[in-house]
Amino acid sequence: MTQTQKTVLVIEDDRDISSTIQSVLSAAGYRVLTANNGQDGRRLIQSQKPDLVLTDMMMPRMGGFPVLEFLAELPDAPPVIMMTANEGSRHKAYAEMLGVVDYLRKPFAMEVMLESVARSIAAAAAGPKDQPEA
Repeated sequence: MTQTQKTVLVIEDDRDISSTIQSVLSAAGYRVLTANNGQDGRRLIQSQKPDLVLTDMMMPRMGGFPVLEFLAELPDAPPVIMMTANEGSRHKAYAEMLGVVDYLRKPFAMEVMLESVARSIAAAAAGPKDQPEA
């Protein structure tokens, strides 16, 4: 199934990682935008309205957490997948509290990333889940 109409924003300061992810996503049929810091990522989120954001945690000029905090204030924020080499459980808990749909620890297999992207976009397209608390 092709995803040519779906846009993924990759916010990653490591050019090699960004380039690899961009190539893999493009080959899978996604339109890919890239930013090498959170400030540029925020601008692209506002101007391009991506269907999904893949963001690194630690970056110069603005990391992933301020991006998540920014997205938490948007009414129609895209789903976010956090990518990090950080092993800290507090960081993962905070990212999940801010609404990330997946948390990928570097290094990760590109197949795992592609599955996460497809699953996250499909879940967002299905709409919000009504899960009443028991």
